[in-house]
Amino acid sequence: MPTPAALATDSAVAVLIAPGLEEVEALAPVDILYRAGIRADLVSVTDSLTVSSSHQIVLTCDRLLSEVDLADYALVFLPGGIPGTPNLKAVPAVRQEAARRMNEDLPVAAVCAAPSILAEMELLQGRRATSNPAFMDVLAEHGARVSEDAVVADGALLTSRGMGTAVELGLEMVRRLLDDEAAAKVRAAIVHQA
Repeated sequence: MPTPAALATDSAVAVLIAPGLEEVEALAPVDILYRAGIRADLVSVTDSLTVSSSHQIVLTCDRLLSEVDLADYALVFLPGGIPGTPNLKAVPAVRQEAARRMNEDLPVAAVCAAPSILAEMELLQGRRATSNPAFMDVLAEHGARVSEDAVVADGALLTSRGMGTAVELGLEMVRRLLDDEAAAKVRAAIVHQA
């Protein structure tokens, strides 16, 4: 994703891109971040900068996971989708960074099926979280306090339900990385009705 011409912050977001992801869940928040002046790097978890989505849309990523240090990012974002979520979970570096961030209460966001990665790693015990309806049982079985809200914030953790809530998730990321005013400004610019 191109870096915004006018950056509002030095903070950046790593968007982890795995084969079979739900592209709107990744790109809607990236678009929101861009409009707010926040850099979002599409980071391929494969050995190729090009990754096909669950709908066979080919995304060209900015970086390879092997070339970045995820600790350098203010927020790491896990898009969902099938088979994107299991493909993301299969990457040891993704699991390691998710565990580090959750254990240190550092910003991480996950949408749709992706919160199940955190649940299955036993990282959501006692935490408020949401996911796609098909994965809510997984969250509950692993000790999460589940919610049907579009976006759920619990400390530095943000979770969201799916493609239809991806814009709200992007706005919450802006709110977290900048402030309420910046999020409201983007919301008005995109004519998003709350």
